[in-house]
Amino acid sequence: MTVPRETLERLKIYQDLLLRWNSRINLVAPASVHDIQTRHIDDCLQVSELADASAGHWIDLGSGGGLPGLVLAIAKAETDLVFTLVESDQRKAAFLRTVIRETGLSNTSVVAKRIEALSPLNAAYASARALAPLRQLVAYLHLHLEPTGTAFLMKGRQWQAEVEDARKEWVFDCLAHPSRTQEGAATLEISGVSHGAK
Repeated sequence: MTVPRETLERLKIYQDLLLRWNSRINLVAPASVHDIQTRHIDDCLQVSELADASAGHWIDLGSGGGLPGLVLAIAKAETDLVFTLVESDQRKAAFLRTVIRETGLSNTSVVAKRIEALSPLNAAYASARALAPLRQLVAYLHLHLEPTGTAFLMKGRQWQAEVEDARKEWVFDCLAHPSRTQEGAATLEISGVSHGAK
């Protein structure tokens, strides 16, 4: 994947801020700090490649340290997408706002509230990484994704079991894209969410 120079510059600013803030608040696991580029940034850039999206409202749920939300907003900065990062932790929300300011991202804002406390956001796209079991994530999508919307959810090696469990309560289409950075992990492309088991 060829990354434009301006995108690389913004990602470098983001990475530097992440390292600086991580010593004060836990944004990424300490064991993964030495490998931020591959373990976190390259991992999230995979979603940008999968998402053929150039316009509309994109929500990132439980943004934490901005993975994948900030990485996606940076990668898609030259499109007509508008990003909303949802993060209830006020300190993490402050970090996200700092990165947005320092990188000059005019397409991105932060909502510092709990996901379930928000009025429906009616987003065209959604993303999440390391947030909650898929069954809970699908409930969030049902609330905040427009009926024709698509979500990109980053999941670890247990993703198949999570899909099986979520389908006990929800109907949805699921396309699994294998991760290039973590063996056995996948990005789940979810659409057509409705309540009720198949």
